[in-house]
Amino acid sequence: MSTVEDLLAADRSLLLVDDDKAFLTRLERAMQKRGFDVRIADTVAGAVAAVNQEAPAYAVVDLRLEDGNGLDVINALHLKRGDARAVVLTGYGNIATAVTAVKLGAVDYLSKPADADDVINALLSTGQAPEPPENPMSADRVRWEHIQRVYELCDRNVSETARRLNMHRRTLQRILAKRAPK
Repeated sequence: MSTVEDLLAADRSLLLVDDDKAFLTRLERAMQKRGFDVRIADTVAGAVAAVNQEAPAYAVVDLRLEDGNGLDVINALHLKRGDARAVVLTGYGNIATAVTAVKLGAVDYLSKPADADDVINALLSTGQAPEPPENPMSADRVRWEHIQRVYELCDRNVSETARRLNMHRRTLQRILAKRAPK
């Protein structure tokens, strides 16, 4: 199977999971136009229920949802269907969660805003490495990524992360609440 049509001919089922209803509706329509059989969910519980009912071949999952973490959906999907191709889509991207997502079985990790073409390319990629970025990360971004990595390694425990980083807990909470620097 080498072309998009070959991949889609086998199984066109796609689960979209995002708590931004407007974005979810737009992406649903765009993916239906591209030949996918789309189901949607806006919570972790709804997505896990959809996976347990009938595990899709493809999934696009937001990382931060109202009732939990999208990585739980990725994990449930790959426990139910090991060959499923999942992409994590988030506005709060960091290296630690990207690594965790890939370990759980995600094939790619995209930052919002991503359009339907970016999502399709990620879902159907053949494993070729993308071109390196033209602009490397800033020092502030590298610091933020390191904090996020330690936070994930501490199972998202703020007190333990602050202790390991030799940082005040409240300072760490303020950093974690902000978006990533550019």
